[in-house]
Amino acid sequence: MTAHALVPVESAVSGSYDAVIDTRSPAEFAEDHAPGAINCPVLSDAERAEVGTLYKQVSPFEARKRGAVLVARNIARHIEEQFAGHPKTWKPLVYCWRGGQRSGAMQIILRQIGWQADRLEGGYKAFRRHVLADTAQRAPQLHWRVLCAATGSAKTRILQAIAAQGGQVLDLETLAAHKGSVLGPLPGQDQPSQKAFETAIWHALAQFDPARPVYVEAESRKIGQLQVPQALMDAMRGGACIDLEASPSVRAEFLLRDYAYLMQDPANLLTKLQRLKERQGGETVAHWQALVQQEQWPMLVQALLEKHYDPLYRQSQHQNYQGTRLCPPMQVADLSPAGIEAVARSVLALEQSA
Repeated sequence: MTAHALVPVESAVSGSYDAVIDTRSPAEFAEDHAPGAINCPVLSDAERAEVGTLYKQVSPFEARKRGAVLVARNIARHIEEQFAGHPKTWKPLVYCWRGGQRSGAMQIILRQIGWQADRLEGGYKAFRRHVLADTAQRAPQLHWRVLCAATGSAKTRILQAIAAQGGQVLDLETLAAHKGSVLGPLPGQDQPSQKAFETAIWHALAQFDPARPVYVEAESRKIGQLQVPQALMDAMRGGACIDLEASPSVRAEFLLRDYAYLMQDPANLLTKLQRLKERQGGETVAHWQALVQQEQWPMLVQALLEKHYDPLYRQSQHQNYQGTRLCPPMQVADLSPAGIEAVARSVLALEQSA
C-alpha cells in the first residue's frame, strides 16, 4: 500500500477492516451511511455550514484556514476519546462525501501515528453508486418465494418465523419501519431515508446464498413514504408465489392484536382514517370514525377489511403477482404465535417436497 492508500469501493465492501469511519457531518451520516460505520465527523453540522459560508462569502483561503483549525481539533478529540486504546495492528477504513479532504485529513493523521488506515476512493458517492448497481445485479439472480395473502394474514410475522427457522428472508416492512398501509406507521418510529432504506436492502441481499430461496411478501411499490427499488420489484414480481388464505374472522382477530397500539390512541387513528375519505367517501369514513369513538374495534376491523383492504388486495394481486404458484392456496386457520410458526414450517417444507 502507498502512504495514502485509496481503496476502490468493490474492494472495500469485501475487505476486512477493524472499523469503518464516516468523517462526514452528523446530518449526512443520519441520512445514510455504510453498514456498521461509526460517525467521527471532522466538522459538525454547524462547523460545516460556517466553513461553507466563509468559502462563498469571503474566500476559499479563509475557509481552509478556519476549516483546518476545526478539523485538527475534532480529529484530535476522536483519537483521544475513541481510538487511543487501539493497538498498532488496528486497520480502519475512512471515508467522507467524495473521498477527498475530510477523510484525507483523518487518514493522514492516523497513518502518521502508525495505523494502516485506508481511504475509500470516491467516498460515500462511490459507495452509493455501488449500492444501486449491485442491487440491480443481485436481485434478478435470487430465487424469490413471494408470500401472497390479504391484509391481516400475518405475512410479516410469518416471514420472521421463517427466518427464525433458518430460511432466508427479506423483510421489507421491517427495513422500512412501516406496515405498508395508511395505518402502517409504527408508533414512535420514523421511517429511514430513501437512501438508508436502499442501503439496508442492498446489505441484506449481499448476505444471501444465491443457491437457496429468499422469502419475501408481495409488497406494493411504495411502503409508507419509501420506494422499493425497481429492479427488486421486477425480480419479486417474477418470483414463485405462495398463496395463503385465512378467513376474514381469523385475519380480524390477528389485526386486533397486531394493531393494538392504534386502539390506545384513538385521536391518531381518527386522523389516519380521514386520509381514506377521497377513496371511500365521507359517509363511509364518518361511519368508521364513529366506530372508533364507540370503541367498536372488531366491527371497525371487519369493515376496513371488507370495504378497503380486500378490494385493494385483489386489484394489486391481479396486476402485479401472477407468477408461478408453488402449490394450491395454503389454508390458514390459526394466526396465533404457534399457528404462525406452523405456517412457516409448511412454507419451508414446500422446498423439500419440490
